[in-house]
Amino acid sequence: MSGAHTDAEQPRMSGRLNWLRAAVLGANDGVVSTAGLVVGVAGATTSGAAVLTAGTAGLVAGAVSMALGEYVSVSSQRDSETAQLATERVELATLPEEELAELAALYRAKGLSAATADQVARELTEHDALRAHADAELHLDPDALTNPWQAAGASALAFTLGALLPLLAMVLAPVALRVPVTIAVVLVALALTGATSARLGHSPTGRAVLRLVVGGALGLALTYLVGRAFGGVVA
Repeated sequence: MSGAHTDAEQPRMSGRLNWLRAAVLGANDGVVSTAGLVVGVAGATTSGAAVLTAGTAGLVAGAVSMALGEYVSVSSQRDSETAQLATERVELATLPEEELAELAALYRAKGLSAATADQVARELTEHDALRAHADAELHLDPDALTNPWQAAGASALAFTLGALLPLLAMVLAPVALRVPVTIAVVLVALALTGATSARLGHSPTGRAVLRLVVGGALGLALTYLVGRAFGGVVA
């Protein structure tokens, strides 16, 4: 019974994990890109207004870009899912016996005996043919197709929350401590997102954390040096 429940919930659980991974990646992108921007500007000037303006502009531009990219991507995915379901409806209406045989074959391939597979296929077809084929053949839930508006909103929100960490750290910290405080906050945030990503992907936590922290530290160092170089030129 529990196995059947797990199989039925698998498409929804997979979708939730994909959303969670996307949120983690969006937040991580917000942390890294905004941190690089404000640290670079802080390397060029001590003006709090300049840092705040640059950071806010980067946050808004990044959130809009993430939302638009996610909307376009998920819209394409939904169009594909909708087209697959439409094709399946036509085939069920015009070739019902062939579709029934195909469904039974899918269940035989999963390990059911021929008699059991035929019975399961017939009963599921009588109950809801489209849902049966969507699940077994297309691995889709007709009631839980991807939503581009939700994807865009979630991506923009995740990016914004991530971007706020380095921006607030840079603005609220004393001038002399802006850069080190921001770097510390960013590295902690990257460690947390690395650990979360590793846990979701069932991969080694230490390796994922190390990659993000080292990469983030190198990126911040580079942007700070660029800011210092251009600040010196402007001065």
